Amino acid sequence: MANLLELTSQGDVATISDESKLSSVVLMTPQQLYELWERQPWSTHTIDFTQDREDWANLSEEDKDHITWFLSSFFIGEERVATQFNGLVGAYESQSEEAFLTTQQVDEARHAQHFNNFYNKVVGYDGTFEQRLDRARADLNESFKILFDDVLVDANRRLLADPADMDAKVDFVTTYHMVIEGTLALTGQDTLTRVFEDRGILPGFLEGFRRISQDEHRHVAYGTWFLQQKARESPELARRITATLQELIPIAAGVLTPRGFDIGDEYEILGVRSDEVHGFAFQALTRRLKVIGVSLAGAPEDGAPVAA
Repeated sequence: MANLLELTSQGDVATISDESKLSSVVLMTPQQLYELWERQPWSTHTIDFTQDREDWANLSEEDKDHITWFLSSFFIGEERVATQFNGLVGAYESQSEEAFLTTQQVDEARHAQHFNNFYNKVVGYDGTFEQRLDRARADLNESFKILFDDVLVDANRRLLADPADMDAKVDFVTTYHMVIEGTLALTGQDTLTRVFEDRGILPGFLEGFRRISQDEHRHVAYGTWFLQQKARESPELARRITATLQELIPIAAGVLTPRGFDIGDEYEILGVRSDEVHGFAFQALTRRLKVIGVSLAGAPEDGAPVAA
């Protein structure tokens, strides 16, 4: 299982085995993350899906249904964040932050291209990019729509209206970098990557998926850095991070719940149990919050004092 706090190749925070030391981690700055982006280029349109088409044809209909449920969340999610990110780009506080944030928006568009290629060339969704997105939307549940179509869109609109609104910026980064990417996306990536690797299937998809995960570790590293800075500067902003997470975690749990199940139900799909999925997501989030210096209970973490 990939460590979500890996720094060297993934671009996230750091590999720390001692939980008590998480609050003292030195994070990569936006300038360092931008430079890392320059060293990690890739192209969606050079990926070969020949073996993927053969693997897909040999899957059971049940497996295809479960996989498309997973992938539709990614496909629509990448499109949503690519189009709802311009508010944060305009809210930059330094030239280095501006440079990194523009790379992030490009990354999200590239990720959507990868899923579009896979749905077109392997799953067999005919038509245009937009028609494939519409078809994938049928797989989504209400929690997904609330998080991506309501919460994320509203957070972006607030930043567009006032790029200097720090409350809005903290809300956006908490929603996007901590919940959508740091909790949902990285959990889904870990689950599907393990499943496909164990079965030895869909190598072309996995090639792009690993690259996407590499990109998103950089993104989450930025969000962790930003929220750590703001939590240390202001007790009010630290409490705001916690309050936003407390509001969004139940929605996120709904996003992780497959069709046909209710939140809290136990399930197993593609050989993966619900407690593994939700446990990975919760552990990844709580470790990252220790680095930021806040907790889900609202109290500052030991060793990460909030400025008076």
